[in-house]
Amino acid sequence: MAAGLVGASGFAAIPTTTLDPPHRAASRVIPPQYVKPFVKRGKNDRADAQAICEAAGRPGMSVVPVRSLDRQAQAMTLRVRERLVLQRTQLINSLRGHATEFGIVVARGSSRVPELMERVRGEEGVPPPAIREMERIQRCIQALDGEISELDRELAEAAKVHEVARRLTSMPGIGPIGAMTLVLTLEAAQFECGRHLAAWLGLVPREHSSGGKQRLGRISKAGNTRIRQMLVLGATAAIRHAKPGSLSASPWLLSLLERKPRKLAAIALASKMARIVWAMMERGTAYRPPAAMA
Repeated sequence: MAAGLVGASGFAAIPTTTLDPPHRAASRVIPPQYVKPFVKRGKNDRADAQAICEAAGRPGMSVVPVRSLDRQAQAMTLRVRERLVLQRTQLINSLRGHATEFGIVVARGSSRVPELMERVRGEEGVPPPAIREMERIQRCIQALDGEISELDRELAEAAKVHEVARRLTSMPGIGPIGAMTLVLTLEAAQFECGRHLAAWLGLVPREHSSGGKQRLGRISKAGNTRIRQMLVLGATAAIRHAKPGSLSASPWLLSLLERKPRKLAAIALASKMARIVWAMMERGTAYRPPAAMA
């Protein structure tokens, strides 16, 4: 008998710790958005349990893979780094906003913070209390820079040791952090093929067809936002260096860039990268450059 459980943030490890081994093996974690349509009326424990049982009995219901505690702990490094990067961005924006109030504006980017503070200290019209508080923000940014750099080193070392991550880094557009994100977040066996992974990541057009007429819109942007963003950024970087004869330039990509805008080509390349990632993770193959596949 299968145990139906609703997945949520931080929920993937609960079945491995609270269920005894027989029930642990048969547990099925269902995404909450797939259970909500089965709630008949109101919101209480009885209605929720009834909806979970109804959803778990569906033969085609998608389930969330249950991750081990060790994998959950390793994935925390990625989430902590993402949170620190977000906090650093917020502090930099706050510092730029305070400096703008005194007419001091510099180019964007974390590398421009020293230049901004140098201009703040050299401006005669900035009161000493304002300089003191902006220096306090700068010290916080520097502390976050150190923590982020340390996490980057840890992820780079982990990518060198992990076999799958080491193979993924050989693909143009995927670095050590991206490779570890894919390894610790994705379960390739959960998808039947690479196209299913690309669709789960929201890299395919949203369909709104009816009456035998197919209507395709923009990409659905479903699934894991972090992985989709990472693949699109990697594809954008690969397109920037795409030239005839380069490693990241295949005849398909060069032909696409001649016909379509760069942003649209980046989405198409990201979808293709997702399919290649699935093949490398599921079949254990190495990355083959376009020239080798021709």
